[in-house]
Amino acid sequence: MSTVLLLVASNCFMTYAWYGHLKDFRERPLWIVVLISWGVAFFEYCLQVPANRLGHGTFRLDQLKVIQEVITMVVFAAFATLYMKERPSWDFLWAGCCLVGAAYFIFRGMGTPA
Repeated sequence: MSTVLLLVASNCFMTYAWYGHLKDFRERPLWIVVLISWGVAFFEYCLQVPANRLGHGTFRLDQLKVIQEVITMVVFAAFATLYMKERPSWDFLWAGCCLVGAAYFIFRGMGTPA
């Protein structure tokens, strides 16, 4: 569970680093925005690396990647809706359904080697 919580927290930082400047720093020069985003991304890495280290003993590498992608979509949907005030499209929903399918396939037969 700590792996998932760390991944959620790291995704919050990374989503803001990637997209928050579109709302908060539109008037700033690009080089300043890049430095700000790198600073925010530093905290993402401080959570992401331990999450993957903790999780690698419990999950296979491919499972960690799918967990990360599902969390990314959920965090992004919340960020886009709540912070950026944009509604996710139907295509975004269908893409999320595909990730649910990916999670099903990557975790079916959990415990058996790849």
